[in-house]
Amino acid sequence: MLNLNCIEKIINLYRLIYQSEFKMIKKYLLIPTFFVLFISSTVLGADPKSVGKYKNWETFVYTDSKGKVCFAQTIPLERAPKNFKREPSRLFVTFRKSEKIKNEISVTSGHEYKTASVTAKTGKNEFSFLSQGNFAWIIDGEEEFNLIKTMKKASKLSLSAKAKNGSQTRDLYSMMGFTKAYNTARKSCA
Repeated sequence: MLNLNCIEKIINLYRLIYQSEFKMIKKYLLIPTFFVLFISSTVLGADPKSVGKYKNWETFVYTDSKGKVCFAQTIPLERAPKNFKREPSRLFVTFRKSEKIKNEISVTSGHEYKTASVTAKTGKNEFSFLSQGNFAWIIDGEEEFNLIKTMKKASKLSLSAKAKNGSQTRDLYSMMGFTKAYNTARKSCA
């Protein structure tokens, strides 16, 4: 369990990263920090509140020390290989109004990633994610926008990754309900 001193250090690190001039470095460290804060806020009782369930997607809102955070998330319909032990998988699109962050796409497949091994595919479209530890995200804002446009049109999205131990994993996500969950998250942090 995280103590308040640890959370304060994480928040200070987050502020330092956010004030940095380097967008790539910010995003590279911002996503893991978000998940640590998300988990710690859950432990400390600031649970995200569901503001809508839309088929396979759900929208959540919570407030941290920086302000309101809104995100749409889903879990995979299928995970392979079935005999590979790992934590739950999630796909997120996050908004943070006070920090002017929008359309932040991130994923966790429930295992530590091998570097540069995470890709999302739907139809002929393929998107590469940057990974660190158990999380991966799209670095480029234009690429995020393109993936969101693709997700709105798609019925499914396949996410492939290599685990640190070399195992290949694949999670299949439904996009049914994505547009409504995305719009609710976006409007909740507008």
